[in-house]
Amino acid sequence: MSPNFKLQCHFILIFLTALRGESRYLELREAADYDPFLLFSANLKRELAGEQPYRRALRCLDMLSLQGQFTFTADRPQLHCAAFFIGEPEEFITIHYDQVSIDCQGGDFLKVFDGWILKGEKFPSSQDHPLPTAERYIDFCETGLSRRSIRSSQNVAMIFFRVREPGNGFTLTIKTDPNLFPCNVISQTPNGKFTLIVPHQHRNCSFSIIYPVVIKISDLTLGHVNGLQLKKSSAGCEGIGDFVELLGGTGLDPSKMIPLADLCYPFHGPAQMKVGCDNTVVRMVSSGKHINRVTFEYRQLEPYELENPNGNSIGEFCLSGL
Repeated sequence: MSPNFKLQCHFILIFLTALRGESRYLELREAADYDPFLLFSANLKRELAGEQPYRRALRCLDMLSLQGQFTFTADRPQLHCAAFFIGEPEEFITIHYDQVSIDCQGGDFLKVFDGWILKGEKFPSSQDHPLPTAERYIDFCETGLSRRSIRSSQNVAMIFFRVREPGNGFTLTIKTDPNLFPCNVISQTPNGKFTLIVPHQHRNCSFSIIYPVVIKISDLTLGHVNGLQLKKSSAGCEGIGDFVELLGGTGLDPSKMIPLADLCYPFHGPAQMKVGCDNTVVRMVSSGKHINRVTFEYRQLEPYELENPNGNSIGEFCLSGL
């Protein structure tokens, strides 16, 4: 991991801490001046009672956590733009093109990515997403308006775009739909509780918390058939085929993170751990033979807890001293 990459993650946590609880947008500089990682700093959750549908201009570098209609109009050539969308854990995101006026032949583009990608790191990772990476990109210049609506596979999605001609741009509408069995989630908040359920599906699911946290797993159900627990395997968690792992790191992609702990036998009762990493991930691997469930709570570590780790904690693998 490069020093610059770690430094960017350091700034993420500073901005998130400073802006938590604010109701205004952080005024972001142009893309040439800011790294896209700083988009995590924008706390965009708002009270919108009586203001639906919400409309506003879209910035060259932007992050949105609300439904509405958003318009981008270039005031000068904009070459490196991106907008990140995030919903609640139990939501899909739908991006609908209302109007598009860009010059594809002249080098403009408008692409949707199913998930988030930053500095080459993807969420969900290639191992956890149901589609190959190439199929997660949907290029407007290839499909046109024949594919006006695109729905994400999880609670995050993004667009990349380039618009060279002043006055050109596009309008899109962001909507959310319920997801009964969320798989692959980025948490909007540093504190919360979640139950991840994978019902008879051969898939891997990751829940990402982009903060150093205390995480407490209160319930884990794995490998039950007609109410009977499977016999334990001597080959470890991977030999069993259904397990939960705790990952930590400074980037976005779970497949590039450090495995901190494996849980492969059902239990009831809290198992708690402090993880001093910029990104903590609870990842469930499921064979598809059973209904697997894990319930966990998390809260952001206080500065003094990062400076003076004690008890059951893992911080030495991760960026510390924030």
